[in-house]
Amino acid sequence: MTAPGQGLIHLGSDIRAARDASQLPGQYGQAMLFLATGFGLVPALIGAFWGAPLIARELESGTHRLVWNQSVPRRRWLAVELAVLGLASMAVVGTLSALLTWAAAPVDQAAGDRFSAILFGARGIAPIGYAAFGFTFGAVTGLLVRRTLPAMALVFLAVIAVQFAVPNLLRPHFMPAEQFTVPMSADAINQARSLGSITGSPVVGGLEIPDAWVTNTSKLLTPDGRQLSDAAFNECFSNAPKTGATGRFGDTAVCLGKLDLYVDMAYQPNRRFWPFQLIELALYLGLSALLAALGLWRIQRRVS
Repeated sequence: MTAPGQGLIHLGSDIRAARDASQLPGQYGQAMLFLATGFGLVPALIGAFWGAPLIARELESGTHRLVWNQSVPRRRWLAVELAVLGLASMAVVGTLSALLTWAAAPVDQAAGDRFSAILFGARGIAPIGYAAFGFTFGAVTGLLVRRTLPAMALVFLAVIAVQFAVPNLLRPHFMPAEQFTVPMSADAINQARSLGSITGSPVVGGLEIPDAWVTNTSKLLTPDGRQLSDAAFNECFSNAPKTGATGRFGDTAVCLGKLDLYVDMAYQPNRRFWPFQLIELALYLGLSALLAALGLWRIQRRVS
């Protein structure tokens, strides 16, 4: 870890330089973000409309008695259905992901942020795993619920919930985060998006590191490594000396900057994008395999 004040990059100037070098037409970036958001719903739609009705419809209508009493064992029937339709789902999503990755290349190069929940989940190979999971989860849920519409609704909501949970709870820990200590000068504080919390805690929000995904930022720390007291923080926040300073937080930033504070930041560099993609793909394929095994076990015991 770099000690406070020793040979560190100037965070604020680096961020401004990165932003100045990355000006793209706003409408193009917004269009890519819109497409990525819509693409994030595709695995849930696949699970709800392809996976959930696969078995639930047969059970609900009673046609499973005919299908499962043919010469083909029910396990083999399910295995073939899962393999064929699952691979088709993965192929569709893989193609869409490749097209979106190609179209968004200028945004990725300019923005330097490839780890945000929306962008990461719409690029590379990870979406292939999402499709496999969505379809398999849908099929197995339909087998267990036995009703098409309830199964479709449950699958759609559950797949979205999983896609929200993984980026926030698991993805930051796929690989050990790198650490960086940032002195909180007035200029650095003005680069933050927010200062303080509802409870008045000494925190800064929205600090960035160029070409990296910041996963954690500590509270404001004093030179001896202790957390800045709420009283000292609130004193600067509410009663900072009037200096006529400019910037987002003005006199408050100047007051805090004189306290020789710093924060510890944990981050994942952009060079780990593809290792993270592989890890997430393996995670979802592993979950899909477990679900498929559960379905094959369960269908053999399903009363005809």
